[in-house]
Amino acid sequence: MLKYVAKRLIQGLLLLMLFLALLYILLDAQPGDISLQLSANPRLPPEAQEIVRERLGLDQPLLGRTVTYVLNFFQGDLGLSFTQYPRTVGSVILEKLPRTILLFLSATILAYYMGFALGKVMAWRRGKTVETGLTLGGVAAYTVFYPWFAILMLWFWGFQFGLFPLGKFIDVDEWTGAPMAANRVFMRMLISLGILGLVLGAVSLLAHRLPPERGEQVARYGPPLVLVAFLAFWWLSPLRSYVADIAHHTLLPVLTLASVQFAGVMLLTRASMLETLKEDYILTARAKGLPQRDIRNRHAARNALLPVVTSLVLALSFVIGGGILTEGIFSWPGIGGQLLDATLTEDIPLATGTLGVIGIIALVGHLISDVLYMYLDPRIRTS
Repeated sequence: MLKYVAKRLIQGLLLLMLFLALLYILLDAQPGDISLQLSANPRLPPEAQEIVRERLGLDQPLLGRTVTYVLNFFQGDLGLSFTQYPRTVGSVILEKLPRTILLFLSATILAYYMGFALGKVMAWRRGKTVETGLTLGGVAAYTVFYPWFAILMLWFWGFQFGLFPLGKFIDVDEWTGAPMAANRVFMRMLISLGILGLVLGAVSLLAHRLPPERGEQVARYGPPLVLVAFLAFWWLSPLRSYVADIAHHTLLPVLTLASVQFAGVMLLTRASMLETLKEDYILTARAKGLPQRDIRNRHAARNALLPVVTSLVLALSFVIGGGILTEGIFSWPGIGGQLLDATLTEDIPLATGTLGVIGIIALVGHLISDVLYMYLDPRIRTS
């Protein structure tokens, strides 16, 4: 296992170096550069453009700049932002990143939980009215034009009923006199959500390890108790009102994203589980007289998880870069809008740094999916 993981890490590092080099070259190939925009004032002398290019390092050869950038990237130096000079790229990304992670990670996890649960029901009750209704709803949600759907959700729930804010991620009036900045509260929420995910994963693992009867009890009552403890923690926290304000602004875009994403997961789970139910070991389990719930959850659903886990890990890898439409519609100040602005203004260090971070997360996601495959499927461990 360790040898395999080490081999994959080395491959990932080499691939990341190649990715960063190609990314920098492609972005640099855009017509013009940032100096043309910074020196567009006609009252500036002609020498101003050359001074700007020299200070930003744009007067160096492309190969030298590419090698320097890749080496600096691995040292944690992402360079200075051209459009927000003299701020570093790392500080700009860290300012926007928590907001995007909170939004898209919540939506992705909710979508996959709903999709997998409903997909199991669809496959297990094939041919029933439940499957027909869920299939029609899933296909409609999967094929909907997302910008139109997001605007419709914002208009219906935000404007007509006034249940959710129409935009932004905080209410400025609520944060007057706040004990800490919004980004710090974001980070605490992210850390607590990460701990919540780890605890829920441990509860699920424990439920699979225990005997069937006790495992069923842990699986049924464990997650609700963990969620109650999580909510009680924030209810007793002095930051309760600020966390509630962030959650209120986050809920509508999360539900909008999850409503579209869960449909594909549900249909994928259905197809995967239908194939699994045809396997010989399912027939053997039924011949042994095992309870139907155990056959569905412990035998069929676990093996049907393989393609769903891959899809989940890859979806988590790209949550940072997939938020341009959502962040624009809901006025959410995240990394997606920042990436678009950096590309349009030819801020090469900021655009390359953001895409580089996305690339790292994607490579880590591939590694995690391989490890999870080995855990979920004993045949892969044997080979």
